[in-house]
Amino acid sequence: MTNAATAVTNKPAWVDLGTIDADGAREFYSTLFGWNIEVNPDPQYGGYGRATLDGKDVAGIGPTMSPEQPTVWSVYIGTDDADALAEKVQAAGGQVLMPTMDIPEQGRMAVFADPTGAAISAWQPTGMSGFEAQGSNAFGWAELNARGVEGALDFYRQVFGWDPQSSGSEENPYTEFHLDGESIAGATEMSPMAPAGMPNYWLVYFAVDDVDEATSKAVQAGGREMLAAMDFPGGRMSVIADPQGAIFGLMHLTS
Repeated sequence: MTNAATAVTNKPAWVDLGTIDADGAREFYSTLFGWNIEVNPDPQYGGYGRATLDGKDVAGIGPTMSPEQPTVWSVYIGTDDADALAEKVQAAGGQVLMPTMDIPEQGRMAVFADPTGAAISAWQPTGMSGFEAQGSNAFGWAELNARGVEGALDFYRQVFGWDPQSSGSEENPYTEFHLDGESIAGATEMSPMAPAGMPNYWLVYFAVDDVDEATSKAVQAGGREMLAAMDFPGGRMSVIADPQGAIFGLMHLTS
């Protein structure tokens, strides 16, 4: 399985949702994206369901593991050594929120926090390598939203080898993380309109063919429009809260 690990090393490898109502969430996302979600019946997986699109793995949905765990989408960055990565996280000023643990027959995972407090997870694959499909109705982009985001950029350079490059304007600054010449994730200052108590976080975007249509469909299925569909350089996007409160983005790239 070394090849599987190498293929996703230091890149977004997986996303999953921990939610207070896994049944309701599965219904919502199946309706919105056409996912087929099958829950693993083995009790050791805690009701975790793997979402597929045309038979290919695209995301996971499961119940929260503790009452304190928020209902959120998590981004996993691939690694070939989760324990060594945890040491790099701490050396770079981050924290280990959940030590490395084994997921039987699938891989190893850990949860970290960057210096701004935003949570980012790691995935060391063994049996499950990560995304089998990206694109329409699947993972499209991951973006760090943080107050004082500049203070986190060097952390990601040190831990994952990402090269932060400015791609926004003076009025709307934006950072793209590059790895081996490929743009793999983004970072932006949290909106001043965000509630004061909102923690810094990584936002998962799913790619869709029509943002306005998908936004309307999400609302009809019980979601809430947090940010109306709007254009940005290179595409169109919106931000939605699902019926359980998890926030995610919809996006379509035009260039």
